[in-house]
Amino acid sequence: MPPAYSYREIAKMIDHSLLNPALTTKELDDGILLATRYNVASVCILPYYLQKTSQRLTGTSVIASTTIGFPHGGHATTIKIAEAKQALVDGGKELDVVINISKARSGDWAYVKNELSTLASLIHGAGAKIKVIFENAYFDDASKQRLCLISSEVGADWVKTSTGYAASGATKADLQLMRKYSPPRVQVKAAGGIRDLDALLAVRAIGVTRVGATRTKDILDDCRTRLGLEPIPALAAMASPAGH
Repeated sequence: MPPAYSYREIAKMIDHSLLNPALTTKELDDGILLATRYNVASVCILPYYLQKTSQRLTGTSVIASTTIGFPHGGHATTIKIAEAKQALVDGGKELDVVINISKARSGDWAYVKNELSTLASLIHGAGAKIKVIFENAYFDDASKQRLCLISSEVGADWVKTSTGYAASGATKADLQLMRKYSPPRVQVKAAGGIRDLDALLAVRAIGVTRVGATRTKDILDDCRTRLGLEPIPALAAMASPAGH
C-alpha cells in the first residue's frame, strides 16, 4: 500500500529551524539554501538574519519566519512589540511569539491575553501570521487548556508546544490536548523532538500541520526514499566545474 502522503505535503509541514545562537553566518546561509532546495514551509531564523533570509527566499515558495520574545518570553511587552515591528519590516511572514511564561505561571491570564492580543493585531495588520509558543514543560493541563482558549480568542494562527530549549518538547499528550481545545481554524505546531519521518507522521496523524525541525534533510531524504523519488543532489554534485 503506497504512503498516504506526498513529498510536498510533508515538506510543507516543516519550519526549518536555525535558532541555535552559536550558528555562524555560513551555517545560516547553508541552512537557507537547504530549505529552498527541499522546498519546506519556512525558514525560522535568528532575528538579526531575517532581512537577508527574506531577500534570499524571494521568488521561492519558502516563507521567512522568526521568533519574538525567544526563548523565555519574559521580555517587556514594549520590547516584544519592537521585535515584531522590526521582523515585519525585515520581511517576516510568520512570527513565533513566546508567551510571558512567568505571568502565565502566576495566573495573570489578563496580562498574557492582552500582550498576545496586541501582538496578534500588529502582526495580522501587516498581513503576517502568529504562532503562540506555550512552553508546555512548565504548565499543567488546565493551564495548557487556558492558553489554547486565550490563543483562540486573540486570533492566533497556530498554537505551538515549545521553544526546544526547555526540559521537554512536543509530546503526544500535549499535541492531542492542544488539538482538542483549539478550534479548527487554529493550527497546531510541534517543536522539540521531531527528529525523523516517523515522528513527523505520528504528529501529523494527531492533526499537527507544522513542525519545527533541525534534521530537515534526514527527514525529507527518508520521505523521498519511501516514495520512490530521486534523491536531492548534494551541493557539491550540483555545482558546475566553474563553480557557478
